[in-house]
Amino acid sequence: MDSLTGPYKLVLGLEIHLHVKTKTKMFCGDDANIYNAEPNTHTCPVCLGLPGALPVPNFEAVKKTHLLGAALNCSLNKKSKFDRKHYFYPDLAKGYQISQYKEPLCGEGYLVLDSGQYAEVERIHLEEDTAKSFHEGNKTLIDFNKSGMPLIEIVTKPTFESIDDAVEFCKKIQDVIRYLGVGDGDMEKGQMRLEANISLRTKEMAEKDELPKYKVEIKNINSFKFMERAVKAEIKRQREILEKGAQPQQENRGFDEVKGVTVSQRDKEEAHDYRYFPEPDIPPMTFDEEYFVQILSQKTELPWERKARLIASGLSESTASVLSDGFNQKLYEKFEKLVESGEDAKKVGNLLVNKKEYAALSAAEIKTKLNEQVEVVSDENVLTEAVGRVLNANQDAVENYRKGKTNVLEFLVGQVMRETRGKADTNMVREMIKRNLT
Repeated sequence: MDSLTGPYKLVLGLEIHLHVKTKTKMFCGDDANIYNAEPNTHTCPVCLGLPGALPVPNFEAVKKTHLLGAALNCSLNKKSKFDRKHYFYPDLAKGYQISQYKEPLCGEGYLVLDSGQYAEVERIHLEEDTAKSFHEGNKTLIDFNKSGMPLIEIVTKPTFESIDDAVEFCKKIQDVIRYLGVGDGDMEKGQMRLEANISLRTKEMAEKDELPKYKVEIKNINSFKFMERAVKAEIKRQREILEKGAQPQQENRGFDEVKGVTVSQRDKEEAHDYRYFPEPDIPPMTFDEEYFVQILSQKTELPWERKARLIASGLSESTASVLSDGFNQKLYEKFEKLVESGEDAKKVGNLLVNKKEYAALSAAEIKTKLNEQVEVVSDENVLTEAVGRVLNANQDAVENYRKGKTNVLEFLVGQVMRETRGKADTNMVREMIKRNLT
């Protein structure tokens, strides 16, 4: 019995929101480089929801959503459309969000975890982000720079039975979007946000594959560490309610990082509460086979594929893990350039990972340093010839050694080093001289 869940089994699904790396926002021409900008300086009638403003979809965001779907083994839908999702909140100027409901860009897919388990994806859709609220005393200030940013949402099935698997999935997603250039996934900037749908069920329900009649969504988690803490706190809360014979209320909750508990925000809406209907200002989209072939051609080597290849080439698992991490793309690019130039993969990998002074240099600078290093000659044939020449040229030293004056050995070693321009393996030279003179 698990000490955290007790007699219950965890049922966990994820919703991951990702800012797409594009030059402009989702439905207007505003600059999407909003990070560190002054509040309300990246806005226009479209993202402010002013009357008469018409949205125009960002095709680059559409293509990157399909590319991510291909990487996650999703079905890529030939027909898709945008919908209006209605709800009131101060950060939603229009009173609705342009999102996707019944016809998303990507359907079901999966990602294989390190354990071999399949983490099932239900859908991937594209939408616009909302504005950002700042609470100061009894006032709420709104920054509309984030409003209208292209936002991918990955929705999984209730596929996770452990917190570790859920965290691993999120980390893999972060790596994948960086590999593909879909986004940067910087959680401190809000470019990647996590939401966890959590419920508990009995062992008997699990055996029947029966889901609980409720789920609680923890909103806007901005780090992997906080997600782990939030899920643990919510499991503890729900278990206490269930053990009293009651059922947790279906609702949205937030995580109080200071107190380490989840706090109620509002009742969790169902799909019908949002009154979805097709976005009338954007025609449905249809994609042909030629388009999908082009998308699939952009799919690069993925993180777990790179790691396996590096290990197969002789690198240790720890070195391969660092070089295949999404944060270390530039480090890997240096590694690749150096290996392509003829350098040993294992040697270069160890230098880049273990010696910070090398990691900070460019590939060209590292190459120069490696070439400046003395190459050790350990070829036995080459050293045998060099030792022979030195012994023939220094017969007096040879005779003195044979008479017991062993201190001349280092003199002879020095002569061989001079003969090989300082490149000889001194240990091998010393042993070869001894063998020749005994």
